[in-house]
Amino acid sequence: MAYEHKPVLFDEVLEALAIRADGFYIDGTFGRGGHSRAILQRLGPQGQLLAFDKDPDALRTLDTSFSDDDRFELIHGSFTMMQQTLQDKGKLGQVHGILFDFGVSSPQLDDAERGFSFRHDAPLDMRMNNEAGMTVADWLNTAKQNDIADVIYQYGEERASRRIAKAIVAASQANPVTHTKQLADIVKRVMPVKKHDIHPATKTFQALRIFINRELDDIENVLPQSLDALTNGGRLAAISFHSLEDRIVKRFIRHESRPEALPPELPVMPDNTSTLKPIGKKIRAQDAELEHNPRARSAILRVAERIRS
Repeated sequence: MAYEHKPVLFDEVLEALAIRADGFYIDGTFGRGGHSRAILQRLGPQGQLLAFDKDPDALRTLDTSFSDDDRFELIHGSFTMMQQTLQDKGKLGQVHGILFDFGVSSPQLDDAERGFSFRHDAPLDMRMNNEAGMTVADWLNTAKQNDIADVIYQYGEERASRRIAKAIVAASQANPVTHTKQLADIVKRVMPVKKHDIHPATKTFQALRIFINRELDDIENVLPQSLDALTNGGRLAAISFHSLEDRIVKRFIRHESRPEALPPELPVMPDNTSTLKPIGKKIRAQDAELEHNPRARSAILRVAERIRS
């Protein structure tokens, strides 16, 4: 299936990365290559772009504009492999810019067979790498009720998590929960649709997707890796799509931009131990972008620059 990929915050990302023609850049979430293509177009013959994506479809749909370009390399795997990959290449501390576009991609949402969306009936999968690991259906039909409730509450911020988990377990005892519509209907029965409100299964689907893919754990893992990866003056640009992701990014940048606290009774001034400098405030999509890409409404871009203490 062909997709028209519309990368969010397109112009803002390119400005944030401050791309230099001979620079070395990383796209940690390649997707269908919208941001990567734009970065390559701004690189000269000596520039390099390294990308990661755990989704096998990202490699299968790679077009010749990438595969024929010697400046580009796509690795099938999580962005959490970044530090080890750079170390193997002898490139630690030499990266001029890193982009992370967290969360699920538009092609993944639009492909009914991937099971990310309740808008299409499909096997309840939700794995970003659909060639490895446990599906959401596998987990739901074997997990304890309290564990299901905890996941829905923690990763979906859903207040009715206990009620939803109880309904899922009760339904699975009669018939295994294997499809997206089946799960959405279970949630809908205990969470009636309110007028002008989002679908009642939205938070549950978000929570299960985040959990099964260890999304927040991966973000916590990779952000510190960027400190060793970036050169002095290199830029970190991170796009988040919900508060859980953005909170991790915000706290990381804030923590790394403050000098290490010393006991107040010490008669010395602390050295500058900061490793990052925030660049501007959080950035949201403008009205013009929202008109053709409503999914950008929740996107938040935060930018920081590496400084050597």
